[in-house]
Amino acid sequence: MPQIVPKTMGQQFGRRSWAEPWKIKMVEPIHMTTREERERAMAEAGYNTFLLRSQDVYIDLLTDSGTSAMSDRQWSGLMLGDEAYAGSRNFYHMVEAIQEHYGYKYVVPTHQGRGAEHLISQAVIQPGQIVPGNMYFTTTRLHQELAGGKFVDVIIPEAHDPTDLHPFKGNVDLAKLESLIQEVGADKVAYISLAGTVNMAGGQPVSMANVKALKALCDRYGIPVYLDATRMMENAFFIQEREEGYQDKPIAAILKEFCSYTDGAWMSAKKDNLVNIGGWLAVNDQQLFDRLRNMVVVYEGLHTYGGMAGRDMEALAIGIREAVQDDYVRARVGQVRYLGELLMDWDVPIVQPVGGHAIFLDAKRFYPHLPQDLFPAQTLAAELYLDSGVRGMERGIVSAGRDPETGQHRYPALELTRLAIPRRVYTQAHMDVVAESVKAVYDNREQVRGLRMVYEPEYLRFFQARFEPITE
Repeated sequence: MPQIVPKTMGQQFGRRSWAEPWKIKMVEPIHMTTREERERAMAEAGYNTFLLRSQDVYIDLLTDSGTSAMSDRQWSGLMLGDEAYAGSRNFYHMVEAIQEHYGYKYVVPTHQGRGAEHLISQAVIQPGQIVPGNMYFTTTRLHQELAGGKFVDVIIPEAHDPTDLHPFKGNVDLAKLESLIQEVGADKVAYISLAGTVNMAGGQPVSMANVKALKALCDRYGIPVYLDATRMMENAFFIQEREEGYQDKPIAAILKEFCSYTDGAWMSAKKDNLVNIGGWLAVNDQQLFDRLRNMVVVYEGLHTYGGMAGRDMEALAIGIREAVQDDYVRARVGQVRYLGELLMDWDVPIVQPVGGHAIFLDAKRFYPHLPQDLFPAQTLAAELYLDSGVRGMERGIVSAGRDPETGQHRYPALELTRLAIPRRVYTQAHMDVVAESVKAVYDNREQVRGLRMVYEPEYLRFFQARFEPITE
């Protein structure tokens, strides 16, 4: 696979300067705290950026989940909320938008993506089965494990190398997958867990050719393919930019074709669908749909709201249609790329190619003197906040958690600190501030000694674990 050189924003838009395809109508004040205030806040948070209060954060890049700015049309849609307990008109608007742009037949609403992960895991996985996928995601894997399954990574090896410039590092290793199926037997495979723009790999996309070949392989063995569609707009953009035959196709068409090679999808609408809360699960199999629709009543809410208010479903339906617009997606990925280019110009180690939703700082190369047991990515997130009030998050050994069989740390090849950029929220000036802070932390890297974990919850420890700095 040839290496790629991502286009600059000027090249993408055919001019030297570019501008976001929207204008600001409302602002939310933010302020810079002092170093002393940040040191106090960081200590109180146990050196875990998830435990910081948002009022103590200057530029918040913790996540792109639920942090997007909604449009005036979405805010108007909130006023049209039909809050009927059953049969809300907004539910049907949402279903129509999903069917139109993702192509699935049947839709089950959930309060957010995590609810959808739980439902599909409980409905499809039998104890002892395996779930192959293109790199784990934290909550997805946990739901699969709680249902009695075991996740097996079948992503291509290039995904584990932050310096490799493969254009589709999210691809499934088809030979590895088929070997696994033949080894365990097709009946032992619950489904293929496919993620678009793979988060834990640095926001790396899956090619259309790969998903098409994956579907053909799985059809031969009678194994369904379910898609984590959380960031598929960005995946569609990379296909449009990098894959032959798609340069002249709109994002909306690419998205729908990609989904056609899968049997269903779960969605955290808090990302690509541009809302602050919500999710959905969509499938083509009516029997599975009937089972899911019955389960959602137990765990989430009635099958026509699933934990969402009517107004949220209306905003979600509008957000889907806004998010497939080519100008918007180019600007969204372009802002991420702008920050990445600044850091690469200063030789700051990041995952390349730059992904679609975040910049991933390579903490192993940042702090080569720190073993993973001293939590370099967690350390880097803390140091960045202390320097400037910019909040990112750890995506390394803490997020990987412990092996449920051995109780030992999992040691992922990638030890990353993620700077996730909310959609339609920050300007290029904010990105300049972030880049300068990362550069300052990088310049001071040799003085950093790492962290020790002093509290660890049972599940998803990265959300609530606490640390303290190593000073000796």
